[in-house]
Amino acid sequence: MEIRTLRYFAAVAHEGSMTRAAAQLHVSQPTLSKQVKSLERELGHKLFTRRSFHMELTEEGRLLRERADDLIRLADRIESDFLALADVTGGDLRLGLAESHQVGLLARQIKRLKRSCPGLRYHITSGDTEQVTEKLDRGLLDFAAIVEDPDERGQGDYEVLPLPVADTWGVVMRRDDALAGIDAVTVDDLAGLPLFCSEQSWTRDIPAWAGERMGELRLEGTFRLPYNGSVFVREGLGHLLTFDRLVDTSGTSGLAFRPLAPALESRMYLIWRRGRVLSPIAERFLARVRDSLSL
Repeated sequence: MEIRTLRYFAAVAHEGSMTRAAAQLHVSQPTLSKQVKSLERELGHKLFTRRSFHMELTEEGRLLRERADDLIRLADRIESDFLALADVTGGDLRLGLAESHQVGLLARQIKRLKRSCPGLRYHITSGDTEQVTEKLDRGLLDFAAIVEDPDERGQGDYEVLPLPVADTWGVVMRRDDALAGIDAVTVDDLAGLPLFCSEQSWTRDIPAWAGERMGELRLEGTFRLPYNGSVFVREGLGHLLTFDRLVDTSGTSGLAFRPLAPALESRMYLIWRRGRVLSPIAERFLARVRDSLSL
């Protein structure tokens, strides 16, 4: 199975049309059709159901699309990494970032690196710890920035660089909410109220804070992105448990943030796979981050 054939398949899968995919790939439609049929014979499964005006993926085709997309991205990364070996002023840097205000530290180092390496191209994937570490493990990212102890997750599979400042947990609420009138929010204050939180944090961070009283807290809904949760808060549907400085709580936002009591904090870590060779531009980025932390 060749990468070129997988690219042909992926183009048809995403376009849903042999004609559009052929135009995108700059090949003839008969050539593309022949390659797809050859792939179906090689795998022993039908990948498409051909309709009057579009190509519909079969169950096997959907499985292959997921795998093919990863393989194509990995092949593209290998190609760009080797091209970058001869390019001392650029290359591709791939980072997966969990939500935290400390992402600003990494952004500043990318900005400074860009000045000395104008050919730098960076690719950012946002998501929770599960999402970004999965991509890191599959070789699709150089680094991941996560808000979970990597030693508990990877059992020594990662190199780890702790970032300096912890994120503070608290509650985002409407500015006219009764809780906006207090300095800090306790379990007593939240008991029975509709709450929003990420699924990951609801099963790990919040139980560590609430302890035996976790059963008194009521989860209304889960959000991977705090901005989406804040929209529901603004509509009066509940209260959002999240880090400080992730949601706009300025005077015109209509929202307020109050920290939890007792205080709950989470550290952020920059991680990369142990034993995996970093590209030159990734090495330069890591060196800059390390230097910034030693100042």
